[in-house]
Amino acid sequence: MKRWSQFFVPTLKESPADAEIASHKLLVRAGLVRKLSGGLYTFMPLGLRVMQKISQICREELEREQPAHQRPGAIELWMPHVHPAELWEQGPRWAAAREIMFRADSAGSGKGRAKEPEFVLGPTHEEIITPLVKQEITSYRDLPKNFYQIATKFRNEIRPRYGLMRAREFVMMDAYSFDADDEGAIKSYLAMKASYEAFFRRIGVKAIAVEADTGVMGGSFSHEFMVPAEIGDDDVIYSEAGYAANREKATSALVPKDLADAAPVGAVEKFATPGVVTIAQLEAAPYSVSGDTQFKTLVYIGDGKPFLVVLRGNDELEEAKLGSLGFTLFRPATAEEIEPVLGAKPGSLGAVKGTIKNASALAGVFADHAIRLIGNGVTGANEDGFHLKNVNVSRDLAITKFGDFRRVRTGEPCPQSGQPLQSRRGIEVGHIFKLGTKYSDKFGAVYTDDQKQSHPMVMGCYGIGVSRTLQAIIEQSHDADGIIWPWAVAPFQVLICLLDPKLPDAVAMAEKLAAAAESAGADVLLDDREERPGVKFKDADLIGIPLRVVIGGKGLQAGVVEVKPRASKDVEKVELGRAEARLIELVRAASGAQGAAA
Repeated sequence: MKRWSQFFVPTLKESPADAEIASHKLLVRAGLVRKLSGGLYTFMPLGLRVMQKISQICREELEREQPAHQRPGAIELWMPHVHPAELWEQGPRWAAAREIMFRADSAGSGKGRAKEPEFVLGPTHEEIITPLVKQEITSYRDLPKNFYQIATKFRNEIRPRYGLMRAREFVMMDAYSFDADDEGAIKSYLAMKASYEAFFRRIGVKAIAVEADTGVMGGSFSHEFMVPAEIGDDDVIYSEAGYAANREKATSALVPKDLADAAPVGAVEKFATPGVVTIAQLEAAPYSVSGDTQFKTLVYIGDGKPFLVVLRGNDELEEAKLGSLGFTLFRPATAEEIEPVLGAKPGSLGAVKGTIKNASALAGVFADHAIRLIGNGVTGANEDGFHLKNVNVSRDLAITKFGDFRRVRTGEPCPQSGQPLQSRRGIEVGHIFKLGTKYSDKFGAVYTDDQKQSHPMVMGCYGIGVSRTLQAIIEQSHDADGIIWPWAVAPFQVLICLLDPKLPDAVAMAEKLAAAAESAGADVLLDDREERPGVKFKDADLIGIPLRVVIGGKGLQAGVVEVKPRASKDVEKVELGRAEARLIELVRAASGAQGAAA
């Protein structure tokens, strides 16, 4: 039991000026965190208790063996936060990751001293764990293995916001699995997915597993765990039938698999379009070419070489999907880079054979599948002020490869069920990746099989934003008065609210009930402050402890105490003689529900 008067719960009446969303406001008002600087926060005693509980539940679920997936539990370790930059340079993502990394340069001084190595602060630890495992594991007999840590990470967010949602320093669980083959790696991946699902159930968060883009991490596939929330940074595309994917990964059944290529309708014709440089201008009179019959040509630079992306005019590019093309880095080309290759400025561009000024300079022409719905359409002539019509997809366009590059829209048919796709916002709280051998190949992390043959280890990596999850819980579970903590992660589970701390009978009852709640397994906070009841009730609602017991002089005279769950407006008046047993009953019921969730 902790006494409020001897603990530290610095609640605030007003929200901080820079807090834009409810969970950020409540984090600060309830005394969970205090801001040091943009994206940097101190965890106050209440906040730290929540973090510790989330972390412990995470440990328990990760370390639990998974008989269904034939996987042992994960093993905890601790790795340095300061990393030699040379390891990152050796790895597969230095060029893409360096922009988000804090660098800790250290120069030698004095005659004869060489410049010391450059260091960076770790945003994740693939580049650290892989060389470690290479050094320590050499035989198939030692596989599979899954190592994890719960530690501080650093990312140079240009615009930190929303409190812990987008911070420069944060707490993350990161895990790394190593298997002898792809079959084993899939088992490890599914076991971790099951551990994540159990973890989020236990902490009382509704988190949806959605298909996700692998991004800079790479690998063959991944899932994000998203908490539905209007303030989320990500869009989840889903159908009622169960399909769910991040917008960056989402697909639809817009283009039928059995769609036949359209036959040409006539020869390609050039027509003048002076001053027309947008899809909308070509849609307007006198041209009246609808966006869904226009070919839109975008120019990107991938690893130093230009390439084209062709979409329908009314579609938007989902830039993350270009990661499937295999470029380490890519970006939109500038106007100055476009004209020497295509022969025209943006607005008159196209991919028709024979019209590209320097086709040999291109790394490829990549077309979205949906342009096949056009069949014959209009595109730029690669000549300023001119377009081409009767352009046939199969006859006229210089396409290297088709792919899925467009942004899916709501209402399109689900790729699995055909039902209309819907969209909702979500907060990413976890991400799992099947990495394959991308990192083990780079670092030479190999093992020897029973035939003395050497093979690269097949890896997976997994992350849970522990500090972000804390705030996501609040965003998902609060009301106008404050936080409503789920039982398992509440900083305290029972609040004994002593209205008259100078009344000996009231103090004795408070301590008796606190001891009873603790014996049943609850963490107890006794509010023994000499404050007005209204202040105590407002603070109780603000910090959100699940079960409140009120002991006052009038109640004692009437022979009752009041018991109120934070998530309910109902108050139960319990006779003094039954109070101890009733409180134990309520605590055990709440703990039992938590156990059932596990």
